[in-house]
Amino acid sequence: MDVPVHQAGEAPERAYFIERKTKETRITADLCLDGGEVQISTGIGFFDHMLTALAFYAGFGLRLEADGDLEVDGHHTVEDVGIVLGQAFRQALGDKKGIRRFASSYVPMDEALCRTVLDCSNRPFLVFDAPMRQERIGSYDSCLTVEFMRAFAVNAGLTLHQHCLYGDNAHHITEALFKSLGLALKDAVRIQGQSVVSTKGVL
Repeated sequence: MDVPVHQAGEAPERAYFIERKTKETRITADLCLDGGEVQISTGIGFFDHMLTALAFYAGFGLRLEADGDLEVDGHHTVEDVGIVLGQAFRQALGDKKGIRRFASSYVPMDEALCRTVLDCSNRPFLVFDAPMRQERIGSYDSCLTVEFMRAFAVNAGLTLHQHCLYGDNAHHITEALFKSLGLALKDAVRIQGQSVVSTKGVL
């Protein structure tokens, strides 16, 4: 039997468990913003690799399992994981008191250089500029990266800008996007005060 990322009786405030079932996918995610074990299983090897990198560089604890209609293609699974992970992130973040809120990160991967800039704003928006020369990376369709990022940003309440400054290899570009997202999230959720970082007083 799986043990949650956060142990019973020791659950940190910034953690959330979620389960989502549709006719196309069944997904569970146990997320802790303050660290823990990372175990990912979606049935798409490259996507597992990307989510593991995202959680690692964000410093998150994450156990995520997805059972989707991969006999159709990977779209429903990837998009729905973005929805679930975004919802878990939003809930785990709570009232956002004390977080840094804004963050950015550059990550180079061989010939590729990617940038992520984000704001935990509660005003979801995605700007994505990362053309992919290759259509597939293993069993993963390169076009699914933007679908994940959009679903994650909308459900997490993030203003998210991602840009590949240059690069030729879709694997390198995608990996740099996921890693830079992780690094930016780690910085954005860091507690550095006691109040909400907003002139409005609320996010």
